[in-house]
Amino acid sequence: MALRDIFLDPPPRRDMPARLVRLAIGLVMFGVGVSLMVRSELGLSPWEVLHQGISFRTGILLGTVGIIVGFFVLFGWIPLREKLGIGTVANVVMIGIVIDLTLWRLPEEFTNLGVRWALLIGGITMIGVGTSLYIGAGLGPGPRDGLMTGLAKRGWAIGIVRTALELSVLAAGWILGGTVGIGTVLFALGVGPIVHWTLPFLTLEPSAPEKIA
Repeated sequence: MALRDIFLDPPPRRDMPARLVRLAIGLVMFGVGVSLMVRSELGLSPWEVLHQGISFRTGILLGTVGIIVGFFVLFGWIPLREKLGIGTVANVVMIGIVIDLTLWRLPEEFTNLGVRWALLIGGITMIGVGTSLYIGAGLGPGPRDGLMTGLAKRGWAIGIVRTALELSVLAAGWILGGTVGIGTVLFALGVGPIVHWTLPFLTLEPSAPEKIA
């Protein structure tokens, strides 16, 4: 396989600024949303339960753990022959940095239950809209999305693959001490519909190739 074969073909240059802006906004929203869920202490998404569990055991910052795990997941793409995009690498790095910076700026504890619920719902909403923005930018899937779709291309039903992956990382994270709660359930039930409703409005259609003079 040639080196260029592991990368997605970039969109035409005239589209790139708009796509990069959507990608950046989406990843920032995703990272802030995760941070809000963390501070709610009402439960995290399965992958963040794993990241938090590893963070508790190692002392490494949560977002930094996400970056490390994301790069390990990308190694799983190699036998699946999935293609990287700018958005794939940005997803790995940028979300983790935003999480660490946001958690650093937020108070460490919120005692009011109403505020914690607001953080949870706001976090789930931001993650859903942020996901639509970065997927709609068309610059490459996130590492975990690519792993899921790559396995599905090998003949597994995508629903089974997603469920198996998320239950596996959730169980591992819970064993390591990650926060599982009502927020975990609401994330599972809520993010999909939010992405379903917002993705059509936030997707940039593929452009025709630029003409060469």
